[in-house]
Order: sequence, then C-alpha cells, then structure tokens
Amino acid sequence: MSRLDRRKFLTTSAGGTVGMALLGPGPAVGTQSNVDLSIARGEDPDAIVRAAVEALGGMGRFVSRDNVVLVKPNIGWDRLPAQAANTNPEIVAAVVKMCKEAGAKRVLVEDNCLNDHRRCYTRSGILEAATAAGAEMPFMNVRRFKLVNTGGTVLGNWPVYEDALEADVLINMPIAKHHSLSRLSMGMKNLYGLIGGPRHRLHQRLAEGIADLTAFFRPALTILDAFRILVRSGPQGGRLSDTELAKTVVAGVDPVAVDARGAEFFGLKGSDLDFVRLGAERGLGTYDLSSLNISEVTA
Repeated sequence: MSRLDRRKFLTTSAGGTVGMALLGPGPAVGTQSNVDLSIARGEDPDAIVRAAVEALGGMGRFVSRDNVVLVKPNIGWDRLPAQAANTNPEIVAAVVKMCKEAGAKRVLVEDNCLNDHRRCYTRSGILEAATAAGAEMPFMNVRRFKLVNTGGTVLGNWPVYEDALEADVLINMPIAKHHSLSRLSMGMKNLYGLIGGPRHRLHQRLAEGIADLTAFFRPALTILDAFRILVRSGPQGGRLSDTELAKTVVAGVDPVAVDARGAEFFGLKGSDLDFVRLGAERGLGTYDLSSLNISEVTA
C-alpha cells in the first residue's frame, strides 16, 4: 500500500469534508521481516514490547527519520495501571523511545478520554511515563475535530481528530480487556478514541462501526498490551480481582489478526467476535492464525 501524505490530505480537503477513506502508511524504509505476528512474554514490560517489535523487523520498519508519529493507547478511564482499564504506561513509554530511536521528529500520545482528560492522563500513569520518554501529550481539543467522510457503512461523515489525519505514522496501542457491549476491547475497538461526536450512536451497530474505524485509519502497527488484562467488568473495571497477569505483548501489521490472537487470552477465538469476522470479510486482515508466520519469544 502506498504512503498517503496526511498533511496534504488535510490541506486539499475543501470545506472540512473529504470523500475518500484514509489509507494508512506503508512500511518505512528499514529492516523487513517475514513475521506476520509476534508474541513476546516476560517479566519486564519494556523488554517484551521491544522484543515483539524487533521480531517484526524493528521500529525502523514503520518509522522513518523526521516522521510525526501518533501513538494511540487506551487512556479512556480514570483508573490506575493495576486496574487494567488503560494501556500499561511502561509499554507506552517503551514504544515512544523506540520511535525516537528510529528518528521520529515528534511523537504524540493522545486519546479522546471518556472520563476527565486530566485525571485519565495522570492516574493512568501514561502522562508521566510517555513525556519522560520524549512524547508530547496534549489534551484533545474539541475544536480540532474535522468532519470527514470516512466511507463507512455506519460511521459515514464523522468528526475525526486532526492529529490522526496529519501524522505520518499511526501506532495503535490498545490493552486487552473485557467489554460489556463488544465482548472484548482490543485494537480495532481502540480506534474509537480518535473520533469525536456522539460515539454512543455507533453502539447500535457496534461491529460494523468498529470495522469502519479499522478500514478508515489502517494503523501501520498494532501493539496489544496483554501484560495485565481486564477479564471482567469492562471496559473500565475497578476491582483488582477482575484483572489477571498474562505478561504478554502481541504485535502485528494486521489488526484483525492481532485481535484474533488477543481473544485467546479470554478463552475465545477470533471468529467468536463479530467485529473480527466482519473485519476479515472486508479484507482488513485474517483471523486464521494458522495461515500466518508467528514469532513467539521470551524476553
């Protein structure tokens, strides 16, 4: 897939509405890999996310010098890291460092939080960890959502955050967790945090909305945090008894495959999830993990 210049895309969209789907960037010039999906396990969050990305060819495969990178963790909830409602801050910080090491000019870490942005950014631990690693973490500004024709069956014309359109590279960094409506929330669902508007309206046809988001944003890389997962009471949890340590990171360029593998942490298969099946039907990836070259490492 060819790289689309997101800045040019914005400046040439008359009237704030565009009539095409946003194509994600192709791989940057760097080490290539024949690995489709990487799974890394270990005691150190920093070490396992580095091992997972290295198995895919390293961050240089995705990030080029002077790129602007948007890292999209789940920071939606006013919860502490131990409650596993948000992405692990150590894993986010490690990815920020890898992007900077690959030559990124700027690394933005953002999410359209469901609870108060300041409390979410701070209590999640992500603000402190990511900024210490060299990221910028501005709060999302309602005036910076831009009406875009996403081309989706449910999403249609919808406000999309400008940084998600302008960035050279989008790295999706969800946490693996239970969700009361979609059964699970992982990579494909995590893209909700890049849009504004009445997001609750999408719950009426949730699987289609999730597939629409994935087709539109097409992240260059999805890194699933399964270090500590939320197995009940999602998406925001609260009780430590609802969490389990899996001490794993799953990474890949295929968002459907990443979510299909993530389902296994909950005793499910990818085909058990409506949005995963629909994503595969739309050609966004595969949930047939037997067809993939999977690297499994201990770090």
